[in-house]
Amino acid sequence: QVQLVESGGGLVQAGGSLRLSCTASGLAFSRHSVGWFRQAPGKEREFLACISYGGRLDYADSVKGRFTISRDNAKNTVYLQMNSLKPEDTAVYYCAAGPNLAIVSTTPNYWGQGTQVTVSS
Repeated sequence: QVQLVESGGGLVQAGGSLRLSCTASGLAFSRHSVGWFRQAPGKEREFLACISYGGRLDYADSVKGRFTISRDNAKNTVYLQMNSLKPEDTAVYYCAAGPNLAIVSTTPNYWGQGTQVTVSS
């Protein structure tokens, strides 16, 4: 059974930082790309960033320069470092997995349960 478990969410003041983690089990981590999405209340789920097993990256324009995705293949874990957070970054953040960057950024095969990030002004 595939599981993606996010952690690291919480409450932070505007301008602060958080690092989210996504740990995978039950899938061949070396054959999957992993991505991060978010969904704010009343809005559609939004793609943020993704990374292949070999380290190829892709970012949404809205987070370039503020968010950094990375992965530790030995730990089956992908991270999302979020800096200079703004109140509009408040959302539930999800990780997802798929066979390549194109799939994981659009129609991932697997989803985590999400972690709440709240940025206060």
